[in-house]
Amino acid sequence: MARTDRDTWDLASSVGATATSVASTRAFASRGPDPLIDDPYAVMLVEAVGLPHFIKVAHGEIDFDSDPLFGAQLMREQIAVRTRFFDDFFAEAGRAGITQAVILAAGLDARAYRLDWPKGTVVFEVDQPDVIEFKTQVLAEDGAQPKAEHRTVGIDLRDDWAAALREHGFDPSAPTAWIAEGLLIYLPPDAQDRLLDHITALSAPGSRLATEHMDAKALTGEWARAMTERARRHGSDVNLEELFYNGPRTSAAEHLRAQGWEVDILPTTAAYRAQGFEPPRNDLMAMIGDSGYLSARLG
Repeated sequence: MARTDRDTWDLASSVGATATSVASTRAFASRGPDPLIDDPYAVMLVEAVGLPHFIKVAHGEIDFDSDPLFGAQLMREQIAVRTRFFDDFFAEAGRAGITQAVILAAGLDARAYRLDWPKGTVVFEVDQPDVIEFKTQVLAEDGAQPKAEHRTVGIDLRDDWAAALREHGFDPSAPTAWIAEGLLIYLPPDAQDRLLDHITALSAPGSRLATEHMDAKALTGEWARAMTERARRHGSDVNLEELFYNGPRTSAAEHLRAQGWEVDILPTTAAYRAQGFEPPRNDLMAMIGDSGYLSARLG
């Protein structure tokens, strides 16, 4: 179903199902004697959502190697590059003395539970109330404990989430490490700009932000179509063509620079090499162009 201004979802539908999809891939990359990442909570959360396709992905029960777009190893490497980038971002922020972190559109992200946070760190997670409640309950029932002070903020990002964040004890005078992983492309262009404006307004000097860098010239409907067709070949009914907001938009890098952020772009090829992987050279890379990862610091 195509997106609307006030559409809703859970972790088994619409945009919420993409969070479950990513978690299933993290679980897949965490499997085996030499896993590329270590997310011990991903498989549990995917199983709790209960979508059969993603449970099979998480358990390594689908043969991706014959897929013409990309196979199992590239699938593992892609999620490892992405996961490590954001993990490393938080680790570097912690070493710089930042002890306030915000995970926007947290979905099934379990970083509050699996990363080693510096003493005194407060981690805020922002997402729709049902998503927050579901994940928190599943992890609590398993006995999982956050490794930092953990504050959940159940609110739709289309509402006044900045006010809700402050009501939960967020300190706008303290430097903050923000991540918006897998989020911006699911926002209309004007909503993306508003989100970045709110982050800037809440950020003290020294704050940092990490998100994906999207090459707007490359990330067209063709990419969403190719990824949707691949998903359907393996039994998923998630239609990215209906979920992504394609078309012209100001890049996050450009918008942030205009507001005083120092921005660094790590292209996809460099991101793969930084993790010891050979960058993929296939039709998928041709479609995503000079995309990659963005990190920014507010002076």
